[in-house]
Amino acid sequence: MNNDLMTKIVSLCKRRGFIFPSSEIYGGFGSCYDYGPLGVELKNNIKNEWWKEMTRRHENIVGLDAAILMSPKVWQASGHLMAGFADPLVECKKCHHRFRKDHLKNEKCSDCGGELTEEKKFNLMMKTFVGPVEDEAAVAYLRAETCQGIYVNYKNVLDSARLKIPFGIAQIGKAFRNEITPGNFTYRMREFEQMEMQFFIKPRESKKWFDFWKEERMKWYLNLGIKKENLRFTEHKKEELAHYAKAGIDIEYNFPFGWSELEGIHDRGDWDLSNHGEHSGKDLSYFDDEMKEKFIPHIIETSAGADRSMLAFLVENYREEEKRVYLNFTPVLSPYKVAVFPLLANKPALVEKAREVYQMLKTNDLTVIFDDRGNIGKRYYSQDEIGTPFCITIDFQTLEDETVTVRDRDTMKQERVKVGELISLFS
Repeated sequence: MNNDLMTKIVSLCKRRGFIFPSSEIYGGFGSCYDYGPLGVELKNNIKNEWWKEMTRRHENIVGLDAAILMSPKVWQASGHLMAGFADPLVECKKCHHRFRKDHLKNEKCSDCGGELTEEKKFNLMMKTFVGPVEDEAAVAYLRAETCQGIYVNYKNVLDSARLKIPFGIAQIGKAFRNEITPGNFTYRMREFEQMEMQFFIKPRESKKWFDFWKEERMKWYLNLGIKKENLRFTEHKKEELAHYAKAGIDIEYNFPFGWSELEGIHDRGDWDLSNHGEHSGKDLSYFDDEMKEKFIPHIIETSAGADRSMLAFLVENYREEEKRVYLNFTPVLSPYKVAVFPLLANKPALVEKAREVYQMLKTNDLTVIFDDRGNIGKRYYSQDEIGTPFCITIDFQTLEDETVTVRDRDTMKQERVKVGELISLFS
């Protein structure tokens, strides 16, 4: 475990405006975090790359944005209100701290060494009330996963989008779990964001599509710059599989706190649609015109965490050199693609020209930041630390020949480029 690296990541995130503790002025709120100006941009870039990968680069996947609040009957049908969606809870008789029993290394409290209570099941669903009266008839739940919204809309999407199997439905959205022991910064939180795709297939093609999506999802992380040696597949043993799953495999990342899940790929069989069909009384079967057969589609699920992915990209791209710290993001993920500086902030002609270049780049849909604070060296290192790939400096030569200095974040090399060539350079 590399606690030193994790401490540096957390510090950088707070200092530079990636991630703040939630409700910090009131002492914080357990395992909830707010994404600052840079964190919002980075997380949105990750989500945009996922969305483009799933819905733009595959012709048979469409999007959905289902409600967070759904009928409690959804969660009864899915099994989330049963004992199966619960963690084993124990409490210390001395300090009254609570733990997941399966996370403890011995039978004593890990904080004070006290004796523990008997294990009891703790349901992870977050309960709320809908309407003016807080009684059992008004009970609702914050969704524990985004996929159930896809399953209950399967028929709507199938009919309205005129799709044929195989096809997928993708969704990005918030989910909530009342975790007993959240931790490791944004890795395990009570409020988190999922990037999920449910792929509906013919029953006999399960292995084909399971293997396909396993490889496709691994390639996505590799293509965005995560090193192969920091990723691995971990197959679920039969006794580890969720009750609905016929097969499951995790893509794990080598975090500072050890190998942990980034994304799960599961063969869910026909369990979900069969259960929702049975509980709702609706026919969720599919009729194949070509084969002239009717069946309940099987589902291959890809389920990734947006927060976990962002943490992995921060860890993966953190670099330290003798005189600087920088984030080595691939440009499509960087919060800002370009920074624009006037060489001197007290020279109106330089500032005016720098503003002109800044506006030109902004109007071409580039995320650009303008900075005229401090000396030029400090500005470079400040942009390095937040991962900006390129810095443009407007100097006195710019006023003479319309060229600027473009500095590369990774190599720190500089070259003169014509102002008119900048847009094509960064596109």
